[in-house]
Amino acid sequence: MSPTSTQRLLIVDDHPLFRKGVMQLIALLPEFEVVGEASSGEQGIELAYKLAPDIILLDLNMKDMSGVDMLKVVKAAGLEARVVMLTVSDQAEDLVAALRAGADGYLLKETEPEELLVKLREVGAGQVSITERLAQQLARSLRTDSPPREPDEAGLTDQERRILDLIALGMSNKLIARELDIAEGTVKVHVKHLLRKLNLRSRVEAAVWAVEKKKARQP
Repeated sequence: MSPTSTQRLLIVDDHPLFRKGVMQLIALLPEFEVVGEASSGEQGIELAYKLAPDIILLDLNMKDMSGVDMLKVVKAAGLEARVVMLTVSDQAEDLVAALRAGADGYLLKETEPEELLVKLREVGAGQVSITERLAQQLARSLRTDSPPREPDEAGLTDQERRILDLIALGMSNKLIARELDIAEGTVKVHVKHLLRKLNLRSRVEAAVWAVEKKKARQP
C-alpha cells in the first residue's frame, strides 16, 4: 500500500453512539475511510471477511463474544487487517491477553480525540499503537512474569537482533522487510523464532522488552 492511499477501517463495538462518535472523528482524516461498522463480534467477523479492511478498531467487551475471541478468529484466518483494541479497560491482564492474541495496538476509550488520531496515523504507517501509560504497565507485567532470556543467552542470530531492534521501533513486518530488503514471509519466520528464543508471546511484548533492556544498559 502506498503512503498516499486511503486506509479502510472497520469499527466493531456494541455501543452505537460510540461507533458514531469514532466515525465522525475519523472523518476528519482524509487518509482514512470507515468502510463498515458492526455491533457484535459475530457481525464483525462476517464484515472482516467481506470487506477486507486495512484496520479493525475492536472493543474488548461485547455481549456476544469478547474482542479477544474475535481477534483470535481474525488472526487465525490469516486476514491482513491490523487489529487495534479500543476499550475502557486499563487492566494489565486484559492488555497482556490482547497483545498475546495478536493485537497490533491497544488504546483506551478515554484517550483524547487528538491523541487517538495520532495513534491511528501510527497504525496506518505500520507501527504498533499503545499509549505510554499502558506500555509502562506492560513492562511491569513482564518484569513480574518469569523473566525472558537475555539476547546473548537466547542465541539470537545477527538478523534476529536486527529485526528485534526494528520491532522495538514499532515497525511492522512489511516495513522491516523493506528496511532489510528481504521477503515479508522471511521476517515472519525470524519473528517467530526470536519470540520463542526469548520466551515472549507477541511482537508488542518483544518491543517493550527490548526498549526496557536498552534503558537498563544505559548509564
